Amino acid sequence: MRPALEVADVFRRHGAAYRDAHADHLGRDQRRVMAAIEACRTAALGGHIEQCEGCGEIRIAYNSCRNRHCPKCQGAAAVQWLVERQAELLPVPYFHLVFTLPARLRQIAFHSKQLVYGLLFKAAADTLRLIAADPRHLGAQIGAIAVLHTWGQNLHHHPHVHCIVAGGGPSSDGQRWVACRPRFFLPVPVLKKLFRRLFLDGLQAAFDAGKLSFFCDLDALYSAPAFIRYLAPLRRTQWMVYAKAPFAGPQQVLAYLARYTHRVAIANSRLLALKDGCVRFRWKDYRHPGKPKVMTLTAEEFIRRFLLHVLPDGFHRIRHYGFLANGNRAANLARCRQLLAVPSTQPPAATIDNPQPSDAATGHPLHPCPGCGGRMLLIALLPRVVVPVHPHRCDTSSAGTRFPNPQFILS
Repeated sequence: MRPALEVADVFRRHGAAYRDAHADHLGRDQRRVMAAIEACRTAALGGHIEQCEGCGEIRIAYNSCRNRHCPKCQGAAAVQWLVERQAELLPVPYFHLVFTLPARLRQIAFHSKQLVYGLLFKAAADTLRLIAADPRHLGAQIGAIAVLHTWGQNLHHHPHVHCIVAGGGPSSDGQRWVACRPRFFLPVPVLKKLFRRLFLDGLQAAFDAGKLSFFCDLDALYSAPAFIRYLAPLRRTQWMVYAKAPFAGPQQVLAYLARYTHRVAIANSRLLALKDGCVRFRWKDYRHPGKPKVMTLTAEEFIRRFLLHVLPDGFHRIRHYGFLANGNRAANLARCRQLLAVPSTQPPAATIDNPQPSDAATGHPLHPCPGCGGRMLLIALLPRVVVPVHPHRCDTSSAGTRFPNPQFILS
């Protein structure tokens, strides 16, 4: 069922004015994301017609934009990705760690997203790899899945990497499995110090190579002495590396991954109202946990904050490391199972909450019928059309518009 309010509604109603007001500052990637979300599941992208094999009811379903920033398009992608990961889980504890950039570095990260986000991934992965390989801590080769998030609950820029790490790995010689201690993976104070050093050293190297960009109030950092002074306080402060309690089992790992891997800056379910040029949405203040709060932003500010999180074209926000790295993953996992003396597994047919088979074009189930619960069958395809969207009408994104009279559609 379509939510009462969607990010697409905000874009359709206020996107044109935002593009006009910020024409000199909007990048190509941001414009493409806006256009994709506005067109998602509308006649502009074409679609198909379904008919219930029971009662004969007709329904039209428009295609999805499939943009990775679109709140409506990530469910099917998450399910497919999850199915591929199920066979890779090992019967060992898994740990969740979060590596966060300090606030002082976030503006630098925004100006050089491709480089700094990549450096954040590398510093986090190298920190885990080096500390885990040290016999004083674990002495093993680990495997990790890392996911980049760039937002907080209030949509401000807040780059951090979530890592899901197996609690152990093959020994350095590959001859035995080394398990971590019960409910303890690696010492967080040691992780913090190494993460800080690796990231700052990498950032300094990028500066020395002339790869960083600075704008507005950071323009002075093009000067080497100014840049060194800017980083100096960061070498003395504590960096945020957070280690959560281990997951209860592989299924809990999958449930977590399903929620986090394909998440976007804000889900449609958090939106409450779009009225008088303002957007109201729910958010959690983690500094004061408790009942979710409600934030009100102008539509312009809401769009600005949403677009802060558009990733560079082609940037991979989910990455695999160690024995889960893409190059030799199958062979590495087979070796891990051999060391653990467990049989190889096949991907199960079930997915998150056992969703129904979905149409490749829309990612939506072709059944059941919204009227009688019968199965909906594909009967015709719809070509793309240019549909002008009235600035005050935001109801064209319905993914399943119902038409009780078949002749209305087919004539």
